[in-house]
Amino acid sequence: MGKIAVIGTVGIPACYGGFESLVENLTKNSSNKIEYTVFCSSKDYNNKLSFYNNAKLIYLPLRANGVQSIPYDILSLLKCLRIKPDVVLILGVSGCIFLPLFKLFSRSKVVTNIDGLEWKRNKWGQCTRQFLKWSESLAAKFSDVVITDNQAISDYVLKEYAVKSQTIAYGGDHAIRHLSADSTQEIFDLGLCRIEPENNVVMILEAFSKSKRKLKFVGNWQASEFGRILKKQYSIHDNIELLEPIYDLDRLYQLRIQCSRYIHGHSAGGTNPSLVEMMHFGIPIFAFDCSFNRYSTDDKAHYFNSIEELSRLMNSTNNDELKKNALAMKDIALKRYTWSKITENYESIYLSFS
Repeated sequence: MGKIAVIGTVGIPACYGGFESLVENLTKNSSNKIEYTVFCSSKDYNNKLSFYNNAKLIYLPLRANGVQSIPYDILSLLKCLRIKPDVVLILGVSGCIFLPLFKLFSRSKVVTNIDGLEWKRNKWGQCTRQFLKWSESLAAKFSDVVITDNQAISDYVLKEYAVKSQTIAYGGDHAIRHLSADSTQEIFDLGLCRIEPENNVVMILEAFSKSKRKLKFVGNWQASEFGRILKKQYSIHDNIELLEPIYDLDRLYQLRIQCSRYIHGHSAGGTNPSLVEMMHFGIPIFAFDCSFNRYSTDDKAHYFNSIEELSRLMNSTNNDELKKNALAMKDIALKRYTWSKITENYESIYLSFS
């Protein structure tokens, strides 16, 4: 049996983001050949379970995100020196500054998912970017296997570090619920993301402010001054409804199954979990034009890179083109983005060390 320790997430049950959902589904779908231990932040769980999805949970008294993510990951690695897992799965690069020392004292294999080129994100200052880039370089050098979630990032890792990585994305089939759709006569498009500039929120809102099409946009509008300003500015439009985050998958399912089109503005971060989840619904997708989104959708969605281009797509894309888009998204999702396939890919890496 392979003993796997997972480092770098808030923990499970999933309550935060993409990596947490990844671990939730890896543990849920794991084979009897794999035994997981997952490090969790005690700051985020009032009810501290000892086991979840047959995975052992170890709690640390630090936040898993922000500045504390560095000591959080390092403390997790220190504890791995004691529990001696066969494989340490590191999600993100914050704590990888400790990898050179860890490798000196541990025989555990290290598999690192380097996430979506975090150091390139606009939200970080120069010093943080330099630190994350350095951590990324150490992850590439000292990991036994590097995982990326998008072919564009795999190409970058090969060019930047001369390291061949394995591309494994995310599953999205967990978003499909066995529920009847609520009856509604409302026709609307849907947006869903964290409210950050790199997700082209302004571009999307501005395009819809000039349109009669209805938009429901789900995001953490109250989490930043940027979001609060946008909510105040665009809530005055009758056709734009700005909703706070929805973590209930049943409620989110109803929005997704009823929408006419999905508008995806992410421009950074590799393969986006919300995109691959939406692809399972067989809904036409309009995505921001960048290499990450084109790889994720196999060049078969519709793409925009400006307010004018999104407006043109909204107004001139005919029904045959929309149907072709929708069918392609569903087909790609079933071939690439199911948790059974993702779990199999991760476990094949673990077991390759045996």
